[in-house]
Amino acid sequence: MVFGVGNPSADLMFVGEAPGFHEDQQGVPFVGQAGKLLDKLLAGIGLSRADVYIANVLKCRPPGNRDPMPEEKEACEPYLFRQIGLIEPKVIATLGNHATKQLTGKDTGITRVHGKEQHVTLGGRRVLLYPLYHPAAALYTPAMLSVLEEDFRRLPELMGRTPAEPDPEPELEPLVAAAEPAVQLGLF
Repeated sequence: MVFGVGNPSADLMFVGEAPGFHEDQQGVPFVGQAGKLLDKLLAGIGLSRADVYIANVLKCRPPGNRDPMPEEKEACEPYLFRQIGLIEPKVIATLGNHATKQLTGKDTGITRVHGKEQHVTLGGRRVLLYPLYHPAAALYTPAMLSVLEEDFRRLPELMGRTPAEPDPEPELEPLVAAAEPAVQLGLF
């Protein structure tokens, strides 16, 4: 089991897909090559692992390091939402397709949404969700590194913001009062 690591009072939380081989061995998320790149990207914006919290959608490594199955993501979701509720981050940065799709509840791929913040409620908390490419993408496609660095540069500014509150529910009293004449005329 690899639950998460970092500052329990972090304003910034990263959520990846699932533990890999090295993470499974050490019980800590993002300790392989992608984790080293994540550390470098954090240093580039003046942060370290001690400043953030890092978790994954899945808490166990899928067999053969395959993509997570929908039922696995569903089974682990309550644990992730509980983590979010306990950490209370202002910003959740998803790393890659699986984490982004899981936390947005949408099937839109990371290529279309990376670097575009969204206001969402997760774990009973209003947060800014900020999709990022997974650091492993830059290991396989070196040109991706500049995109990741550019998206990472926005994180300090996003952490300084307060997540927007959802639109308030309309008040029923004015609606009922406005409908009263129509009710009296027998229109309803």
